[in-house]
Amino acid sequence: MENKPEFVALWLGLSKIGIVAALINTNQRLQALAHSVTVVKSKAIIFGSELLDAVKDVSNTLDRNGLKYYCYGNFDPKSFSVNSLDTLLLHSLPVSPLTISQVNFSDRLFYIYTSGTTGLPKAAIIKHSRFIWLGTCVRWMLNMPDNEIYYTSLPLYHSAAGLLFTCQAVVHGDTVALRRKFSASKFWEDCIKFNATVAQYIGETCRYLMAQPVQPEQRQHRVSTVIGNGLRPTLWSSFCKRFQIKTVGEFYGSSEGNTNIINTNNTTGAVGFISRIIPSIYPVTLIKVDEATGEPLRNKDGICVKCKPGEPGEFVGKIIKNDPVRNFDGYVNEQATTMKVAKNVFSMGDLAFLSGDLMVMDENGYIYFKDRTGDTFRWKGENVSTMEVEAAISQVLGFTDCVVYGVEIPGTEGKAGMGAISDSKCAIDFNTLAQNLKKFLPLYAVPIFLRVVNNLDSTGTYKLKKVNLQQEGYDMNRVKDPLYYLDMNTVKYTPLDQDVYEKIISGKIRI
Repeated sequence: MENKPEFVALWLGLSKIGIVAALINTNQRLQALAHSVTVVKSKAIIFGSELLDAVKDVSNTLDRNGLKYYCYGNFDPKSFSVNSLDTLLLHSLPVSPLTISQVNFSDRLFYIYTSGTTGLPKAAIIKHSRFIWLGTCVRWMLNMPDNEIYYTSLPLYHSAAGLLFTCQAVVHGDTVALRRKFSASKFWEDCIKFNATVAQYIGETCRYLMAQPVQPEQRQHRVSTVIGNGLRPTLWSSFCKRFQIKTVGEFYGSSEGNTNIINTNNTTGAVGFISRIIPSIYPVTLIKVDEATGEPLRNKDGICVKCKPGEPGEFVGKIIKNDPVRNFDGYVNEQATTMKVAKNVFSMGDLAFLSGDLMVMDENGYIYFKDRTGDTFRWKGENVSTMEVEAAISQVLGFTDCVVYGVEIPGTEGKAGMGAISDSKCAIDFNTLAQNLKKFLPLYAVPIFLRVVNNLDSTGTYKLKKVNLQQEGYDMNRVKDPLYYLDMNTVKYTPLDQDVYEKIISGKIRI
């Protein structure tokens, strides 16, 4: 369901009677959507009428699992066999349902999906304790007073809006104002309309807001604090000055992990802070990893090697069982959970959560984001699984070999998708490739660049190599293979030449 108050009312009401809701990304289609519904063994699916076609497209798969369908909003009853949730609510008794006493602080509240290296979304377990702790921690660390009005246009199926901001209303009684989807031109108008005092961002939205023409309403709002992640250091000061922002609550964390930190004193560019004087007070750290494999490096005793100031490393957090702050609840899939845990990190016999993100710490203990490790990159505010994109390309092109990786584009946040395709097995129809990929992938996951190669190198275990390809990216001065880019006007792949390349690098062509 797209952003609306009913979204929160539904999962909150379900949790009151002991039902665990799965909050599904509204961009998912076909295989990914069917997987997300079935992987948590769902009994029913509730969806907004705006997404009826997406549900209908996977109904044959879902029917085999005996699911019931409940549609909220107006729809054509002839579409397929769907229960009208509006009608059922209209005729239900206006009394509170009986609460289930067995539901407690350490039980599951809902699932939030993250992109996994397995190629399909992973359902991360969010317990009642985690929902309350994360939302409350941000509130206390930033010393937020009561009766604030929080504005967000980020999707409620992600933890940033759906957990951190929702908690301010559900647990602390403050007001949260929603917008269905982010709009750069309406952002400050909304803040004025709702009398918002706190607004939420991701790095990409900040860049979009800065690109808007200067308007009077950009200084007529009451927002003094913004909370989010991904605000680039180069944009930080100018963003605050232009929009009169006093406090930036830049934080780092994941839906499922225990490596959550926050910048509480406006240190430009920092995603958080860890004490160098008493590091044990909050057991998170940076460990050295092999650049090629991503595996942790260890000393002669088998313990992970901690990074010194200025040395990049993977951010990890010590796992303490039965501790709502330090435990790692993991995913529905036990194998996926195991892959995010390392042994003998701080000391022999311990366990730690692997964040999958590279950070750098300065001499004072401030942490700065550097890059993502593994087979995931972030684009348009979403995590993209390279394996999911590779599978889609391979299927569209008749199971040809391909690899996908993230590449940087000047002036943008995160990394754009790029694919290298072997042309030894297929003739590529670039006129229809993008349209076909859109059937299997959300638009943000469709690669921006493509490279056609004669052959793809592989390891001794037949895993395709991508490190060198990623380093070369789409640099016309380094790559001699044919290159293509996704023309957003035609939504087709067009040959990349020197002129277009320079326009992309200079920002004249906006991706």
